[in-house]
Amino acid sequence: MKSVLLIGLGRFGQHVAAKLNELNHQVMAIDKDEARINAVLPFVTNAQIGDSTNESFLRDLGVKNYDVCIVAIGDSFLNSLETTSLLKELGAKLVVARATRDVHAKFLLRNGADEIVYPERQLAHWLAVRYTADHISDYVALDEDHAIFEVEVPKNWIGKTVGELDIRKKYNMNILGTKKNEKMDLAVRPATVLSADLKLLVLGNFKDIQKCFRI
Repeated sequence: MKSVLLIGLGRFGQHVAAKLNELNHQVMAIDKDEARINAVLPFVTNAQIGDSTNESFLRDLGVKNYDVCIVAIGDSFLNSLETTSLLKELGAKLVVARATRDVHAKFLLRNGADEIVYPERQLAHWLAVRYTADHISDYVALDEDHAIFEVEVPKNWIGKTVGELDIRKKYNMNILGTKKNEKMDLAVRPATVLSADLKLLVLGNFKDIQKCFRI
């Protein structure tokens, strides 16, 4: 369990709060809007109405005591930048800030952010890949070049073993696991036989996977 200071409770911030609650983390939520505060009360440990660009307000929160501070402000880049800078000045251990543009990310990183997230961009990439491919069920980007895909077993692989296909050497990728009826099996061995009712979790270079599975 970790303690999280979540600042900014728009739609993105509210989704973050709900997920943190599901993961059993302790969350202090901050926003200037009382309605937004009320919306997340079922999901957070505590919440306060306040201005995160006010140094005294942030200092009173004891930001250095939180394991991570998430700046999820989306309606004002200036407020996000000021908040991020103040958090670091006050001794925050880890500051994760939301950005919508590369130029925003650069300023946030220069002014105290340890990590940057692009929720809109990341979702857009996922949607574009997921719904324009016939053989992909899910997709997680690891960096600009590598990803994990959930894919159907190619027809010419059905009935063959992982070892027989020599996937790592021939295709420059790794099978991390298989999935059947929504149940995951991560114990993939050379003797594992691939069948049509399986889905594969495949890790590799995006271009290699795209070429192999015609994504």
